[in-house]
Amino acid sequence: MKKLLIPLFSIVLLSSCATAKVSDGNASPPVSTKHDKAFTNAYKAIKAEDLKKNLYVIAADDMEGRDTGSPGQKRAGVYITNYYKNLGISHPKALSSYYQKVPSDFMKKRGGGNLPDSENILAFIEGSEKPEEIVVVSAHYDHVGVKNGVVYNGADDDGSGTVAVMEIAKAFQEAKKAGNGPKRSMLFLHVTGEEHGLFGSEYYSENPVFPLANTVVDLNIDMIGRDDPANRGKQYVYVIGSEMLSSQLKVINEAANKRTNNLELNYKYDDLNDPEQLYYRSDHYNFAKHNIPVAFFFDGIHEDYHKPTDKPDKIDYQLLEKRTQLVFTTAWDIANRAERIVVDKK
Repeated sequence: MKKLLIPLFSIVLLSSCATAKVSDGNASPPVSTKHDKAFTNAYKAIKAEDLKKNLYVIAADDMEGRDTGSPGQKRAGVYITNYYKNLGISHPKALSSYYQKVPSDFMKKRGGGNLPDSENILAFIEGSEKPEEIVVVSAHYDHVGVKNGVVYNGADDDGSGTVAVMEIAKAFQEAKKAGNGPKRSMLFLHVTGEEHGLFGSEYYSENPVFPLANTVVDLNIDMIGRDDPANRGKQYVYVIGSEMLSSQLKVINEAANKRTNNLELNYKYDDLNDPEQLYYRSDHYNFAKHNIPVAFFFDGIHEDYHKPTDKPDKIDYQLLEKRTQLVFTTAWDIANRAERIVVDKK
């Protein structure tokens, strides 16, 4: 997640940086009984040991902290794209590969200094009934690189979100293989340049592969593998932005939570006036500013945030699994409900 470096009075300019039935009171029932078994099997495919296996690669020293456009980040990108290839998940047909180039000039014009060209990574599962409607699950796969010869591994920030997106994609692909793929299309979006200014998500929002008008939601995952001092040892997750644009999204997410691990959903930062301004500090904001409902899943500011001690051996993998399952369940609901969720707030 991007550090907050801009004073609060500049908020308008801020652009940086987290049995199976669901029911709610505001919308049509989202998942029919015939999907219950498919949901359960897909949900169970999300496993702590697989999250750990992938994170130890993504946050390894040889990824050199995954700074934007760096050789280490590109190596991480190869690992991610090979993962999708092995699962049989392709890229959007509009692209010739999994990569969407984010040009150096684009980032420089937005304060990106001398960053080299970089890439967003897009994996895609086409919906069976409403393929034109897109559910986005996002995370940034860059971190802050190497400083004074020391690797900043970024295991939580945002290796945890990166591997969660990969695992959620696997779960949806398991359902598709069983003949119960999502009704709406799923875009698994790994963005670059977040740490320098949300550049990858901004580039996607200005050069969308799918029309923004057809984008139903962005579920953004940025740091979900640790706990912060205020919640030490608790089974919780911060959820930010889920009721900013839609009266339904928060209700859907809370129902998904009760359906699964019943984590404590903490809304401390779900406030435009909160001094940390987290609503503006991760990649979901570049969807929200286009009036697309968002929910940002986050574990808080802990003692290893943006330090070289943010390593994979400090991740709580069981809690990472539960949080990943929550995002998956929320995405499953949104992808399979009869009606698209509403945008009824400004």
